[in-house]
Amino acid sequence: MNFVYALFVPLAFLVFWNTVSGASAHKHHVTILGFAVALILASALTDLVKNMVGRPRPDLLSRCKPAPGTPENRLVTWEVCTETEHHRLHDGWRSFPSGHASFSFAGLGHVSLFLAAQLKLFILRSSGGGGAAGGEGSGHVERVVHARGDVGRALLCLAPLVGATLIAISRCQDYRHDVYDVVTGAVLGWVVTYWSYRRYWPRLGVRTCDEPYPGPEPPTKEGRYGRLRDEEEGLRGERYEMAEMRV
Repeated sequence: MNFVYALFVPLAFLVFWNTVSGASAHKHHVTILGFAVALILASALTDLVKNMVGRPRPDLLSRCKPAPGTPENRLVTWEVCTETEHHRLHDGWRSFPSGHASFSFAGLGHVSLFLAAQLKLFILRSSGGGGAAGGEGSGHVERVVHARGDVGRALLCLAPLVGATLIAISRCQDYRHDVYDVVTGAVLGWVVTYWSYRRYWPRLGVRTCDEPYPGPEPPTKEGRYGRLRDEEEGLRGERYEMAEMRV
């Protein structure tokens, strides 16, 4: 179900938002690309750390199913386990960090950033004031105030992060991870999705934060490698000049 909550539902929401708002093809492309990069990179880094660090899960004993007569309070090896499903037993030593936490914060965190930009949550507006104090009649004071409805917009942008937090907490409730696994996975997913988001979008405090960075310029009439051809022609001319000087 984590794929449904952190992948399919957010992806459908992003496509729906851009479609309803009449976004350009470039905005559609950048939105989906940044979202996909965040999820793929977060999953890859999580699996890399899992395989390097490992760490037993809280429910390792229930996965292991120790054989009857296994000595208590003594160090034993995995050979006492009677679990025949290799993947279930092997996954019992891959607790750190939480994959559900990193995946959910990468997917739903990206939606939270996207919403904050589209609703311009962190944009302030300025209202002109009177003359500046101190006798300077030509001075102008601007009073920075928040736009109306910030609380409602803030709660809407916060909702995806609340969902990601609930997914991460559920991994502690079913004894699949401990607190350190969940917190580390959440931080990893958030850092990756913020990095992926800022590759294509300006910071949230910019007035144009609802539009991505412009794409590459279209190729010229001379072609994508027109400049390279010019350099080659220049080199050919130099060769001819050198040949004439030798003669």
